[in-house]
Amino acid sequence: MDQKNNLRPLGRTKMMVSPIGLGSWQFSKQNNLAGKFWPTLEDDLINKVVSISLEGGINWFDTAEVYGNGASEKALAKALQTAGKKPGDILIATKWWPMFRFAGNIPKSIDVRIQTLTPYPIDLYQVHQPWGFSGEKAEMTAMAALWDRKLIKNIGVSNFSAQKMKTAWETLDKKGIPLASNQVLYNLLNRKIESNGTLEMAKKLDISIIAYSPLAQGLVTGKFHDNPALLKNIGLRKYSSQFKPEGLEKSKPVVMLVKELALKYNVTPSQIALNWLINYHGNTVVAIPGATKEHHAKENTGSLSFRLSDADMVRLDEVSAIFK
Repeated sequence: MDQKNNLRPLGRTKMMVSPIGLGSWQFSKQNNLAGKFWPTLEDDLINKVVSISLEGGINWFDTAEVYGNGASEKALAKALQTAGKKPGDILIATKWWPMFRFAGNIPKSIDVRIQTLTPYPIDLYQVHQPWGFSGEKAEMTAMAALWDRKLIKNIGVSNFSAQKMKTAWETLDKKGIPLASNQVLYNLLNRKIESNGTLEMAKKLDISIIAYSPLAQGLVTGKFHDNPALLKNIGLRKYSSQFKPEGLEKSKPVVMLVKELALKYNVTPSQIALNWLINYHGNTVVAIPGATKEHHAKENTGSLSFRLSDADMVRLDEVSAIFK
């Protein structure tokens, strides 16, 4: 499979993305509360992760204002420059943080976002959460104004419910602007968007789903099932019910099948999980795994090098249906 030409449109936009992008929350340098979620990655490692991702066929990168208060954006831009990428060679998605803010902050803070990502343009600007004081109509109106001024190229949302996503879509549609995407939690061990109407609405309106945490924070690979001692060193994740003994038991059938298919296709469990995500719903879902090690970046891009059979995708659907 030719990874370089394996691109698909993001929603109804002209933004053509690889089915796998790179999530870069982990580039936050521990700069703020959100940044504390990850250890500090040295610039050399960040550069290598970005370079490996590019070599493997990834053409877009997702970051956010709240990831280290711009530290992730700066580190990403620096790594892309180190890799010799010019503006227009790659695509960057970032996000506006709405907590305790009104929509009026969107135009006020855009200059800082542009500055932190210099020299690269903002190809996709997303509202990070549906928590703003103004609501989605006012936020989309403010985003549309940035689009009119050519300060951003496309508009997306993140963590929006089916109804909020529809309202955002309608607000932009009246202005002749497509809503590109909704970035949500989605993986084989969390399929709630299939039962709460979000995925169905996205398909109906031709909005792409960007799946974050596509490997369920590593759980779907089976490494914690195989070696429970690893659970001691996973930070805040250990308080999640999925990482408790009963949670591990519930996800075991999915993990066993993922590992079985990894042997069948001669790939890794994470590549099986990512391949299912980006293919089971046609072109609707793209995924943004992160990478804190070089081999993570190689595994991410390796998920583009094969395709699960329809029968095997159905098997994964059936065994993970309890997580809908």
